[in-house]
Amino acid sequence: MPRLKLTVAYVGTAFAGWQIQAKAPARPRTVQEELEKAVAALTGGHVRVHGAGRTDSGVHAEAQVAHLDLPTPSRPVDWLRAFNALLPQDLSVLAVEKVTEDFHARFSATGKHYAYALWLARCAVPPRLRPFVWECGPLDLPAMEEAALHLIGTHDFASFRNAGTDVETSVRTLRSIQREELSPLHHIWHFQGNGFLKQMVRNLMGLLVSVGRGKTAPAEVPGLLAAQDRTALPSATAPAKGLTLVRVLY
Repeated sequence: MPRLKLTVAYVGTAFAGWQIQAKAPARPRTVQEELEKAVAALTGGHVRVHGAGRTDSGVHAEAQVAHLDLPTPSRPVDWLRAFNALLPQDLSVLAVEKVTEDFHARFSATGKHYAYALWLARCAVPPRLRPFVWECGPLDLPAMEEAALHLIGTHDFASFRNAGTDVETSVRTLRSIQREELSPLHHIWHFQGNGFLKQMVRNLMGLLVSVGRGKTAPAEVPGLLAAQDRTALPSATAPAKGLTLVRVLY
């Protein structure tokens, strides 16, 4: 069967995440289901769309990746135009490519790049940014960058994993954490790694903001990693709305 690779972007605000979660008609709206509805309209049957990962409810994506296997025989279709004619305005397919059968959106990935947006005030957020930033207030940015250095590398990130997904190991390699200043109040933190646990980036950001607020010292971070226990983390999970999946690496 022909296999298609999709590059997908969405505003996560009105989605309950990527993955279909419950039986119809009670199930919440998800990205996967919207894509599968479009594929069904184009092919006349149900086709499973496999994503590179499960973004949480409220998380956005600039370039999520998915794949699907077309029924055979398949009539010629301008897939990019056809998808976007059927999809809602908060979900778009940016690219469609034919790939070999050994390509898998999830298992072929070698890493991911997430970005988390902070607004360093608790008010006066531009309306166009409000759905995409955490209004966290003023922060000690040098202290946050010092703390981030302890997180880079290969570690057991069990302390940064929320419950809900079983994995063989919680060891991951965090390749880089970088801060980008778009304006004095608007800062983007970039996280690149070979993989991420459930809500791991949001927990990393929550800890860094705790450091920025002076509630946690940078020197405490190695001990929090070593605890390998989510309950040891003194900070809350950062809100979903500030997080965006920027790119999946292959």
